[in-house]
Amino acid sequence: MSLRKRLTPVESRIAALEAARALLIETGPQGVTLKAVAGRIGRTHANLLHHFGSASGLQKELARHLAETICASIGEAVIASRSGFGSPRDVVDLTFDAFDREGAGALASWMLLSGNEDALDPIVDAIHDLVVDLGDYGSDTQRGTTLTLTLMALGDALMGGPLSLALELPRTAARDRAEAMLVEGLQKSRVDQ
Repeated sequence: MSLRKRLTPVESRIAALEAARALLIETGPQGVTLKAVAGRIGRTHANLLHHFGSASGLQKELARHLAETICASIGEAVIASRSGFGSPRDVVDLTFDAFDREGAGALASWMLLSGNEDALDPIVDAIHDLVVDLGDYGSDTQRGTTLTLTLMALGDALMGGPLSLALELPRTAARDRAEAMLVEGLQKSRVDQ
């Protein structure tokens, strides 16, 4: 007889979200099912239903979890860049990696295609909160830069590889342009101050 460690509700949710994140990276958004996550953490399907309500609830919570953790890392990179300890490229790479390697772009697309109308709410809310927390909300330039960087990262995650190949551009072309845009936006905001 195997003994399972009793987890608190918070620990159980965190374990499920980390398992869902790993499945997202390993198999793509179609692999993030209640059954797969339950199997990964040694819990029952019913246990996950209790915590998330449905597969779309799990996916929405995963999107929120990803957005919050990734935005926290991006926020730290922005602060480091502003302090001279990091670079705009660090911010670009974190943003692009979030949508590509971390699976946020594929998850958002999957959720939208599955009919989850409010799928992007957690991502949009986390980005909004990040811009507010960084004190950039009053700046049209910073909000516009954030919008463009996010859309570039999402687009690159979904079709950047094949498109850059078709256009005979290096795979880093979109990141390079995003970095140049970010540097230009930072210079403009310094002039506006």
